[in-house]
Order: sequence, then structure tokens, then C-alpha cells
Amino acid sequence: MVGMSLLLFSGAAQLAVIDLIGQNAPVAVVIVTAIIINIRHIMYSASIAPYFRRFDTATKWVAAYFLADEIYAVSITEYRDPVTELRSHKLFYFGAATAFFTTWLSSTTLGVVLGANLPSGLSLEFAIPLTYLALLFSVLDDQSTEIAALVGGAVAVLASSVPLNLGLVIAASTGIVAGVVIDIRGGQFPKVDGTDGPDAERSSTTEVGEE
Repeated sequence: MVGMSLLLFSGAAQLAVIDLIGQNAPVAVVIVTAIIINIRHIMYSASIAPYFRRFDTATKWVAAYFLADEIYAVSITEYRDPVTELRSHKLFYFGAATAFFTTWLSSTTLGVVLGANLPSGLSLEFAIPLTYLALLFSVLDDQSTEIAALVGGAVAVLASSVPLNLGLVIAASTGIVAGVVIDIRGGQFPKVDGTDGPDAERSSTTEVGEE
């Protein structure tokens, strides 16, 4: 279990994989399910990539490993703050990643050691959706994100019976499209010229470093 937490840094995928292994599912089904659940990371990386544009290749590869839901949520919220210095993006991201990864591994270890002795009536699994709800409300800061969350949540419920957990992918994609449509109609869809991105307003006054 601890080894899986180290290699598969994704709580949702890990829970699904453990459940499938417990049901003696074929290896191919286990692998495909984990991949499908983690497709959402493509959307995370596309969203956060403009802030990492000036990072070196090695840094981007390491950052990709740590791109989990919680780390993305706190980082993108910080980056959207107009007073945030561009040079602090790397430090903030890896600081959040270190804190979360350490907590993740230590909690997994405690769960393995103590989990069997905890009363089943505690229903600790409910903490998982509560965590995601907390992350969701932290980024609902404009109309487009609110519409995206509403549409994505509704579609997720309606598509919950779609096999292979594809309902999650369908819901996420639909929510993104809804948010983009709202931004385009409001004239707020970001325009990237290939050099500046979301930090264009600060790049002229802030010397960007990668340290």
C-alpha cells in the first residue's frame, strides 16, 4: 500500500485500483481504469502550464509527478493573485507538493498500521468527498468557474452509471466547455500570444528567474 502511494500519486486512482484488485479484475481493466481517472490531470496541466513556461525541462518533469488535485488547487489559486511574484511560482508549487506528499505517505503508513484496528462505523471514507468539496469552493471565484462546477456536477450525477468511470471524463469535459463558453461570451477568455501568458502584466517589471 505504501509503495503504491509512492508510485501512484493519485488518491482517486489508488482507491479505484485497490477496489478492482479486491474484485480480482483483469490487469488490463485495472490499468485502463487508473488511466481514465487520471485523464483529468491533462486539464490541470493545460491550466497551470502557462505559469511554468519559463521553467527548465527537468523542473517540468518533476512538477508533473506532483500534480495532484490538492496541489493544483492551492497553486492555481495563488498564481491568479495579481500581487504574486512570478519568481515565487516554483517555490510555492514545490513547497505545497512537499507538504502534501509528506502528509500523504505518512498518512498511508499510519492507515496500514492502524487501519485494521479502527471501528468500521466511523465511515472515514466520507472524508474523501469532503476534501474535494473544500478544494472546489476555494476556486469558485467568478461566473465561469461557478457555471463550470454546476454543469460538471450535474453531468457527473447523470453519467454516474457510464462504465469504466467515463462519466467523470464526460462531466469534466462538459464543465470545461460550459466555462469556456461563458468566458468567450463575456469577452474574458484569456488570449495567449505565445510569449507572455497570464504573467504578461508583470513580466515587464519583474525579472523572471527559475531559482
